[in-house]
Amino acid sequence: MTDSVGNGGGVLLVMGCPEVPVQNAIATYLGNAFRKSGERVIVAGNPSVIQLIRAADPEGYYLSEFVNLDKAVAEIAEKKRSAKTTVVFAHNDAGISYAATLRHLLPETRLVAIVFGRDAEELAETIAFPCEKIVEKAVHNPVPLVRKIREVLGWDV
Repeated sequence: MTDSVGNGGGVLLVMGCPEVPVQNAIATYLGNAFRKSGERVIVAGNPSVIQLIRAADPEGYYLSEFVNLDKAVAEIAEKKRSAKTTVVFAHNDAGISYAATLRHLLPETRLVAIVFGRDAEELAETIAFPCEKIVEKAVHNPVPLVRKIREVLGWDV
């Protein structure tokens, strides 16, 4: 692997369309928590989500490493990138598709699907591959989702 997230370790946050407001707050929360635990964190996302995070955190205090989502998937497929933990944000079918693709390409990763938005429960039912699921109808308020994340990831509640 020429560019793994922490040489096969680290955390890859996979983010799609930023239309649901809670996504960026949760990404920032995860970036902070994983960095505090000593993990390298890279955000793979589309240009809009990357620019939103950069605007909200211009000094890169919480999240500072970014890669285009399509480029990241290509590098993973070419065995040039990997991650110990992969967290996929899913509020639509595309998010679930990315999670399924990454499950196939990174069978060794700890895959966590954060399924959120108004149709979270129905969307989560479409997951037919092994992963840890965090499901919450969160759209604007990140607090219930944070509680579930802490529980699933084993952080103090």
